[in-house]
Amino acid sequence: MSEVIVVGAGPTGLLLAGDLAESGVAVTVLERRDGTVSNLSRAFGVHARTLEQLDARGLADRLVPMGAALRTVRLFERVEVDLGELPSRFPFLLITPQYNVERLLLERAVAAGVEIVYDAGVRGLAQDDGGVTVSTTAGQFRASYVAGCDGYRSAVRQALGQPFPGKAVLKSIMLADVQVARPPAGLLTVNGVGDAFAFIAPFGDGYYRVFAWDRRHVVADDAPLGLEEVREVTRRALGDDYGMSRPRWLSRFHSDERQVPHYRIGRVFLAGDAAHVHSPAGGQGMNTGLQDAANLSWKLAAALRGAPDALLDSYHDERHPIGRSVLRSSGALIRAAMIESAAGRALRGMAARGALSIPALREKITGQLSGIGYHYPAPHGAPDRTGTRAADLPLTGGARLYQALRERRFVLIGHTPLTHRHDQVLQVEPATPADTLTLVRPDGYIAWTGTDTEDLDRFLTTLVGPAGSRLV
Repeated sequence: MSEVIVVGAGPTGLLLAGDLAESGVAVTVLERRDGTVSNLSRAFGVHARTLEQLDARGLADRLVPMGAALRTVRLFERVEVDLGELPSRFPFLLITPQYNVERLLLERAVAAGVEIVYDAGVRGLAQDDGGVTVSTTAGQFRASYVAGCDGYRSAVRQALGQPFPGKAVLKSIMLADVQVARPPAGLLTVNGVGDAFAFIAPFGDGYYRVFAWDRRHVVADDAPLGLEEVREVTRRALGDDYGMSRPRWLSRFHSDERQVPHYRIGRVFLAGDAAHVHSPAGGQGMNTGLQDAANLSWKLAAALRGAPDALLDSYHDERHPIGRSVLRSSGALIRAAMIESAAGRALRGMAARGALSIPALREKITGQLSGIGYHYPAPHGAPDRTGTRAADLPLTGGARLYQALRERRFVLIGHTPLTHRHDQVLQVEPATPADTLTLVRPDGYIAWTGTDTEDLDRFLTTLVGPAGSRLV
């Protein structure tokens, strides 16, 4: 019997499964598809915080050469967001298709020993005090815990009877992957003119991804779509159709804003699009799902090794508010892009440029867009930095913090030795001496700061159990 079943072999499920397997957890991934590798995907960008998470898994430096770094994002005509100021090793948005991310995560998961069962569509599940039984088209499977990472139409969510409240934001969005005769001047080009909206970005393989929306022609998702319709709407929104030709994918879809009320239901967890969906504005979908997986993976591994059950409750407590925030911010962007009147669009531009001229607001906007600025709630009385993202500090010997995080353990930064808990905690020394100790969680967030190792031991006992409980 597996210890964890992950349903869905997309990026969220593969990152989760790979983390668990590298922590010594027996994992089975159930995937309804047949395993054929596709070069079609809706996601196109990897944000800075996600690249940091991939760096903590040894994958970022492999992924970055597969894409193009975008340091300035133009949202509405002359409104530009400068990502080059981000306090990160990755101060940019990496334009690269989802399948590149998926391929690296799949290789890592398989190398770590993850079993992937294809053609295994979920038909139902039942949980009891000892575990969860999942019924699929490939038979029954059982594990201590199940993670539903199976997308917008999640069979796991439906089997749980979980509602998915929300609404459609945009209907009849056109999607096309095309070649162009005249490449756009910018790496990412996007604009809305009231009755039309379009976005275009390169995949890096000779094709460009186009999103387009026409206020004048809203039809069902299954209505026929031809290249000329995409060209015409793109010309209205961007002033040029760039000589689009040779489409390899044409499709319509609708964009919803939805979120489940609970990310944990007993022994079952929901992550990624199974838990939340939102507009494509800002390119947040895949990134938010990967952050879900990074949060959940170490907690499941710890729970399986004796950590208190309350640690698993913290997955919902930490990730649900961020999912809600992403829903709101991406929704605000798409609604701003849909403003119909010229006066409204002019006011939109003035408001956006005004906000970006204020350093604190600019930092908040870039922090939310990149994921760098999100943090988790700190317990009452905890030090100020608790729950915030840990910066990639240089360590003695030329190493970095995010390299140390590749061991899937807590990392204690400081010179005061911790004499036990070596299975749970990796101790490192900062290149620049510090007066305090800093404990960084396996997902790269600060868990504790202080000077008293006895206080640290008490904290760890509350969080993950007594010394001797393993994380890996």
